[in-house]
Amino acid sequence: MALRIRVLLENHKGAGADKSLKVRPGLSLLVENESTSILFDTGPDGSFMQNALAMGIDLSDVSAVVLSHGHYDHCGGVPWLPDSSRIICHPDIARERYAAMTFLGITRKIKKLSCEVDYSRYRMMYTRDPLPIGENFIWSGEIPVVAPEAYGIFGGHDAEPDSILDEGVLIYQSTKGLVIITGCGHRGIANIVRHCQNITGIKRSYALVGGFHLRCASPFTLWRVRRFLQEHKPEKLCGCHCTGAWGRLWLPEITAPATGDVLRF
Repeated sequence: MALRIRVLLENHKGAGADKSLKVRPGLSLLVENESTSILFDTGPDGSFMQNALAMGIDLSDVSAVVLSHGHYDHCGGVPWLPDSSRIICHPDIARERYAAMTFLGITRKIKKLSCEVDYSRYRMMYTRDPLPIGENFIWSGEIPVVAPEAYGIFGGHDAEPDSILDEGVLIYQSTKGLVIITGCGHRGIANIVRHCQNITGIKRSYALVGGFHLRCASPFTLWRVRRFLQEHKPEKLCGCHCTGAWGRLWLPEITAPATGDVLRF
């Protein structure tokens, strides 16, 4: 088996997917090769587990669970995982965080973006650094950004900006190049790709899969992302979740994986 990605949960349902499958704003993917199976994100609740059962998938023996970052729509389903599951993520995964608005110099919390999870039930592997997982898989660790953008604030009274430093991606090293699997792409697609190239030494990006965080992006940001991708020429672009219809409109030859879909690379 080459690399296979099964979409357990996404904002939409795939064409021809079982009608019983649930959809939620969020993302959960089962990523597998011949020897390793990784659950990448869990969506906002237990829907990913219900969908897995409906798809005939047993998640009890996955090699590892990788959490891309601490937003509720990516790690809210963690309480539905079996106890002692091996979870790989950044040490800031559980920090309290909010969407916020500043008006007349006063910052107000609008919506809570984190979730309450008892991680003590699980075998946690916290790391800021790249970490190999099984055969040909790597957790990226922290993705450096020169001028990070804030996507909200942390909990507390000082309204500390949250640039999603805890976001990481899953990398698969294939014979055709890198397959880079993103949760939301908050750290920027160009920054993510360059970081993956740097830590693997592989310059060819074969595929980008997941959320690219472009649904509300400015035309200038979309133009820069489009130009970057045209220069790097990944063979496959599979943008879902927070990529949005607006983001997909700007990107060349992109597909939109949805709940129930199966991707092969």
